[in-house]
Amino acid sequence: MPAKKYLTWAAVAFVALYVFQQPEGAARSVQDAAGGIASVADSLATFVGALA
Repeated sequence: MPAKKYLTWAAVAFVALYVFQQPEGAARSVQDAAGGIASVADSLATFVGALA
């Protein structure tokens, strides 16, 4: 179980380092992820609407 804890902390440290060193890249990544989620939600809404 300690290995999972260490991997989690390592991932958090990596993300923090990335955000501090490249804030524009981090912001772009978040924006791309949000756009992807919005696209999936739109597609799901279209699918559900077609079922009705």
